[in-house]
Amino acid sequence: MKELKDLITYILQALVDNPDKVQVNEIAGDKSIIYELRVGEGDLGKVIGKEGRTAHAIRTIITAAAMKVGKRTVIEILE
Repeated sequence: MKELKDLITYILQALVDNPDKVQVNEIAGDKSIIYELRVGEGDLGKVIGKEGRTAHAIRTIITAAAMKVGKRTVIEILE
């Protein structure tokens, strides 16, 4: 789902200090899609947020967008 990948990339680039280091890897299955997120050094805290609130908000947005196309999403934030 190129649209979801573009949406995740857009959100992450707006949050971090080094938007050129944002990488989103998509692993598609039959009913679900896994997104692996990587950001530059020092930006991981900005993506996760206080007590994981930012990461939770990103997951909520992507889950809602994926429901429209009948897919389930998993977002993994990698170091």
